[in-house]
Amino acid sequence: MAAVLITRNFFEVEKKIRHLISADYGPADPRFRRTMSQLLGPPLLEGNKVTALQNGIRIFPAMLAAIRAAERSITFENFILREGHVVNEFAEALSERARAGVKVHFLQDSFGANCLHGSAMHLLKRSGVEVEIFRFRQISRFNYRTHRKLLIIDGRVGFIGGVGIGDEWDGDADSLAVWRDSHYRVTGPVVAQMQQAFMDNWMQTRAVVLHGNDYFPELAAAGENLCQAFKSSASEGADSARVMFLLSLAVARRNIRIANAYFIPDNLCIRTLVEACRRGVTVEVITPGPIDAHVVRMVGRSRWKPLLEAGARFYEFQPALFHCKYMIIDDCWTTVGSANFDNRSLRINEEANLNVLDAEFASELVRVFENDRGHSEQITIRDWNRRSIAEKMIGSAAGVLRSQM
Repeated sequence: MAAVLITRNFFEVEKKIRHLISADYGPADPRFRRTMSQLLGPPLLEGNKVTALQNGIRIFPAMLAAIRAAERSITFENFILREGHVVNEFAEALSERARAGVKVHFLQDSFGANCLHGSAMHLLKRSGVEVEIFRFRQISRFNYRTHRKLLIIDGRVGFIGGVGIGDEWDGDADSLAVWRDSHYRVTGPVVAQMQQAFMDNWMQTRAVVLHGNDYFPELAAAGENLCQAFKSSASEGADSARVMFLLSLAVARRNIRIANAYFIPDNLCIRTLVEACRRGVTVEVITPGPIDAHVVRMVGRSRWKPLLEAGARFYEFQPALFHCKYMIIDDCWTTVGSANFDNRSLRINEEANLNVLDAEFASELVRVFENDRGHSEQITIRDWNRRSIAEKMIGSAAGVLRSQM
């Protein structure tokens, strides 16, 4: 029995893409749009507006204002839920809307919450919020988590990104006690794809189909952004998120900018980035500084050597904890959302990203990247070689378990 549980939770059963992807076109080529629309998921849709929100000081007020304005439905899927005043504020806002007759559905991951039996959760349930805990007490699937961060209001306004619901996000990345993070407010036809991503896991847990105008209203154009809400799940093809990342890297012709909280690339991702460097692409990566997830950071850094030798530039963010997850390719293709650049996100977790093919939006995120880089310290190959003996040993030893990181 124990062997079966270990096998089901910790060993991959599906084949993994192992061959380098090569492309003779860039992200602005119509072939790329067609490929992304058909190969991996729902199509890229025109007519959307995406607003980037930086740090909890701006993210939480926008999310709470949208919740308080809800008239028909709220669907909310979340990973981190930490007891404190931020959780209480969200619980009160959701409960008030439920008491007012709005249909409120809350899906929380069991692993990411420390208050499943706390006062906030009790308030939600007493107020009529439909609460589901993702794979709670499912021992045969305990290693599989929903890492998605999705909030959809009336089927018309969506939020997606990396923020957790906890006090440590409530700031402006100005101290070592708070997170630097990004989230995105979305309107337009792509919100229906975000809603479908929520429904995917709601049907797994609640076994109920939510439908009709309360959840899928007719959506008019809201802006100029060409978007795709991309979801991945171990239950529907575990390599899909990884393929999306690999193909995005393979089509780069000028530059790749990656900002990611947990950058632990596998061998094929490393090869793909090295090949990009060899064809003249500028590769820059921002990762957390030495203040968060020490072992994970050491494992990630242990993977940098071939990338540094190929010319990739690495930066470690210094002023605060770093939780961002965004990537910009050739100043026109951007993917943002919940997925980290590690095996857990690309092969195990339930994830949701928003892909945007739009030069104006990309230029906005380039400015964000440059600001993050300006608050980071560059790590050169010389710095990498000077790592302590302890870091080298821990990075190598713990690297054996990187498939779970």
